[in-house]
Amino acid sequence: MKSRAKILIVLAGVTLLGYGGYDYWQTSEENAARATKIVEFEQSLVKAGEENNNLLQALNTERSKAGAFEVKISELSSIVGNLQKWSATDPELLRKYSKVYFLSENYSPAQLSSLDPQYLYEKTRTQLIHSGVLPRLTSLIEQAKAEGMNLLILSAYRSFYEQASVKSGYTITYGAGTSNQFSADQGYSEHQLGTAVDFSTLENGPTFSKFEQAAAYKWLTDNAHKFGFILSYPKNNLYYKFEPWHWRFVGVALATYLRDQKKNFYELTQRELDDYLITIFN
Repeated sequence: MKSRAKILIVLAGVTLLGYGGYDYWQTSEENAARATKIVEFEQSLVKAGEENNNLLQALNTERSKAGAFEVKISELSSIVGNLQKWSATDPELLRKYSKVYFLSENYSPAQLSSLDPQYLYEKTRTQLIHSGVLPRLTSLIEQAKAEGMNLLILSAYRSFYEQASVKSGYTITYGAGTSNQFSADQGYSEHQLGTAVDFSTLENGPTFSKFEQAAAYKWLTDNAHKFGFILSYPKNNLYYKFEPWHWRFVGVALATYLRDQKKNFYELTQRELDDYLITIFN
């Protein structure tokens, strides 16, 4: 009986070991399969990450291309806008006329506006100015008035034939030699552009002889550039004698440049002047 019992116990032990070994083997196989899946999943994640990075790089590249394209479009739009602006602006407005360029008898500004009599020395005489210059000129005079300067306009736009009449009168009064020093022949006057004005004050009267000593002249030398005006014929210029009363509108950008660089309008080349044409009425 004892031998049989031992045999039964041994058989039971072997059976248990068999089941245990099989279970262990099965568990090991499952763990190995799981490990393989984990490795495969990790590899898939790495691959997905790489693909994602590639997609991000491609997206950023396309964004960069799109950004560069937008910049190019913006640049082209700006160029087109400037060309349109330039083509719509009268190229004569920044030409050097005094004894250099000639304006025909048929030339007149595209638009002229009447000046308010309150800004004129002679209230009953009609004076015209280039329509684009009008708001700048009135702003200048109003600012001068606010600072105690009673600037008035003696002369503004003059046609070809009006200039001929003015020059003829000066020639009769002062002689040809003297009149040529301060009065342009017809076709060479800045007044025909409609962008030049002759200033005076009530104290100075209709003549120009004492305008250099007027406080209004000092104010103009300090402030006219802010409104786009320059002194056309400063001291020692090569064209006419010093004319402290004669101011020409050339736009704020050019007027400011000339003042900052202490240069004269007629010292610049025509190409340099033309670069400011598109900003003349900005």
